[in-house]
Amino acid sequence: MIEKRENFYENVILIGIITPQQSKEKVTDYLNELSFLAETAGGKVLKVFMQKLDRPHPKTFLGSGKLDEIKNYIENNQVDSVIFDDELSPAQQKNLERILQLKIIDRTRLILDIFAHRAQTSYARTQVELAQYQYLLPRLTGMWTHLERQRGGIGMRGPGETEIETDRRIVRDKIALLKKKLAAIDKQMATQRSNRGKMVRAALVGYTNVGKSTLMNVLSKSKVFAENKLFATLDTTVRKIVVYNIPFLLTDTVGFIRKLPTQLIESFKSTLNEVTEADLLVHVVDISHPNFEEHMETVRQILNEIGAGNKPVVLVFNKVDLLPETQNELTGNLTETWLAKTNNPSVFISAVNKINIDKLKDILYTEVRKIHIKRFPYNDFLYPDLKDM
Repeated sequence: MIEKRENFYENVILIGIITPQQSKEKVTDYLNELSFLAETAGGKVLKVFMQKLDRPHPKTFLGSGKLDEIKNYIENNQVDSVIFDDELSPAQQKNLERILQLKIIDRTRLILDIFAHRAQTSYARTQVELAQYQYLLPRLTGMWTHLERQRGGIGMRGPGETEIETDRRIVRDKIALLKKKLAAIDKQMATQRSNRGKMVRAALVGYTNVGKSTLMNVLSKSKVFAENKLFATLDTTVRKIVVYNIPFLLTDTVGFIRKLPTQLIESFKSTLNEVTEADLLVHVVDISHPNFEEHMETVRQILNEIGAGNKPVVLVFNKVDLLPETQNELTGNLTETWLAKTNNPSVFISAVNKINIDKLKDILYTEVRKIHIKRFPYNDFLYPDLKDM
C-alpha cells in the first residue's frame, strides 16, 4: 500500500479505460478523482494513461500495446506504483506485477489504504482491518510473488504453496475473529442507540468531501474534524442540536464515493446503521463540482443498497460561494432551476461562509417538527409552527 516516505511522496501513474459505457470525458473526471485519492494517500501523480477498449482484458486489464507504452515510461522515470481506477482481479494484478515489475494498486486497495490511515478509533480501525483482510484473502498468491521479487534471498525460498495455505488459514481465522469483535461492538452500539430514547434522529449523508463535517460544526457549534481531503471523517459523530425550540440528534457519517468497495460497506455496516435508523436524511451536495448530479446518484444508489432509500430527505446544496455567479444573483438563479423544484425540501448554502444557514434551520425545524408531532402527538402545543410564531 502507498506509504509516505521521509522526504517525499511515492511517485505514481494512474490508468483508466474508455469503454462504450464510459466516455472519455467521464473517465477523465474519474481519473481526476483518483488523482485526489492518490494525493490523499501520499502519492505524487506523474502521468495518466487511458486506453479505449470494448471491455477490460481478462488477463492483463489493458492491451499489450498500452502495456508496452507504460513499461517504457516506467523504465525511463522513477515510478513507485501503478494505480488502476477499477478493481483488478487477483489474476490481473499478478500478471501486471509480473509484466511491469512494479507495485500494482487498484481503486479498492487505494481506498482501503486511505481508510486505514484515517481511522482514529479502535472501532473504525477494526472495521477497516476486516475489509483489508477480506480484500487480501483471494490475493495471497500474488502477494507472495510480489514479496519474493521485492525482497528475494534468504528466508523467501522453499515450499511456497505451504506458506500460502498457512497464510490463508491465518487470514480466515483473523477475519472470523474481527467479525466476532465487531458483532460485540455492534451490539453495544445498538444498545447506545436505543438509549437515546425517542428523540428525532437526522443523519448527514453525501459524497465524500462535500462539507458534511463543516456543516455539522456550524449547526452544533462543535469542533468535528473537517479537512479538504477525501474521507476526512470516518468515525461517526453524534451531536444534540436545538433549532428554535425543538431538540434532535444529528449524526455525521462517512462520505460515500463511486465504486465504494463492497468490503467497506460490509465492515462499516454498524456505522451505516446510523443512516438506516435515522428518521431524516440531510443529503449534502457539493454544487460547485461539475459532476454533482452523478455524485447525487451515487449516494442514492448506496442508500438503496443499505435499505435507506425511502427515508425523508432534505437536499442541502453546499459551496454556493465557489460558483461563478455573484452572491446577489446566486440564490435567485438557483431557485429557478429544476433542483429547487424537487419533491424534497432544498436549500442552497455555504457552510464555510454561513450563507443561508438560517433558511436551512427553518427547513430542518419544519421537517423535524413533522416527525416529532407524529411521535409525540400530545406535545404539539409545545412546538407551534414557525408561521404562528
